[in-house]
Amino acid sequence: MDVPQIKARVSELLAEYRIPSAAIGVLHDGRITDFAVGVKELSTRAPATTDTIYQCGSLTKTWTALAFMQLVDEGKAALDEPVRTYLPKFRVADPDVSAHVTPRHLLNHTNGIEEDFGVPGEDDDIYERMVSNLADAPQVHPLGRTHGYSAALGYAILARIMEVIDGKGWDDIMKDRLFDPLELTATSSRPEDVDQDRAATGHLVLSLDEDPVVSPVSHLPRAFGPGGRINSTPREVLALAHVFLHQGKARNGTRIVSADAVREMMESRVPIPDPYTFGPQWALGLIVCDWHGETVYAHDGSTIGQNARLRILPDSGIAVAMLTNGGPRDSFYRRVFNDILAELGAVTIPDLPKPDPTLNLDLSRYTGVYERPGVRYEVTAEGGELCLTFVMNPMEAQFLGKPERITYELLPISETHFLMPPSDPLEDPQTIAIYDFQDGVAQFLHTNCRVNPRTG
Repeated sequence: MDVPQIKARVSELLAEYRIPSAAIGVLHDGRITDFAVGVKELSTRAPATTDTIYQCGSLTKTWTALAFMQLVDEGKAALDEPVRTYLPKFRVADPDVSAHVTPRHLLNHTNGIEEDFGVPGEDDDIYERMVSNLADAPQVHPLGRTHGYSAALGYAILARIMEVIDGKGWDDIMKDRLFDPLELTATSSRPEDVDQDRAATGHLVLSLDEDPVVSPVSHLPRAFGPGGRINSTPREVLALAHVFLHQGKARNGTRIVSADAVREMMESRVPIPDPYTFGPQWALGLIVCDWHGETVYAHDGSTIGQNARLRILPDSGIAVAMLTNGGPRDSFYRRVFNDILAELGAVTIPDLPKPDPTLNLDLSRYTGVYERPGVRYEVTAEGGELCLTFVMNPMEAQFLGKPERITYELLPISETHFLMPPSDPLEDPQTIAIYDFQDGVAQFLHTNCRVNPRTG
């Protein structure tokens, strides 16, 4: 790999997208090449290095899933036992879900439980509190009916199961079960454990015509811990990827999980209603992508001002990790990763599909309101075409400097999938799914891996 050439290209793209820095690691043929471009803090102009520590966001879920599979290996937990086997008082609004939801449903985001866990605080008993606060939590969809990403709740329930089994807090479990055996010195789950001299500062890109601003939020709340609070470097993220590329073994030869556990994580899959944005299937703590016939495993993560991407290509023996302190922008990731993958002679990321102008859809099957607490989508038919209006929370709109209502075109790809062109230069094209027709109308809208039920 021509590292100087790749660094020059990344530098150009950072300037184009107004992202302060990117740290990148490539694992290929058992060797890691890592480099960093840009600044970790825009105001100080302190350069980012390969030792700079970034927030990984939801990439944390892959770590949590791997630690849970250790318990499965040890016979202390089972993927298809009810959650109540480990948490006897577990209860949500739906009695059937209360009795039958399993760790597998939590790992692959098919549990359907609304993230209605109240304000559990920041104390050490937070995941116990989150679980106890769920007694009235409704269902977004019936158990196992569809995939719908859970940002915090599903993995917090898993964390509580782990705590009950191991007799210690989730943060300590991650250190004891993964960080120490993998010999990681920069990876942590507690913000207070991060060396602030090495920490990247998150930035928000509000305009391509001006510099980004420092994120007003230094880190995610503790409720997002098992689903989003790990901090790391690309080299140490690739230590995680190595486990998947080598049937459960770390770079130092330590067995982290069994080969059977890795196989289960990769091969136990459910379909993603929108197969284009990330991939067509979700496994256990991993997204499954299809890149021109090659299976690629992935997970992304975002906090408020930082972003993480991991792609694992088992057939090619390659893994690529990128951490940034701005974004996320899908097109930025695609351009950087495709440059690297092309240099390695590997398969590259497929483009989003193009609209099919020959489709003649009954637009009335799609129109309606789809929403969850804090999020509302209105699908309407105007002039023989579908439009989607995203109704943003007023506080979020003010925070981001955007209007509360943003309308997009929906260009049909198939009877259930649509391309949504961007509304401003800060956005990239997206795909969405409107699907599960009953009595002639769609029941769900799926975008950015989140599912939103029809409400009107």
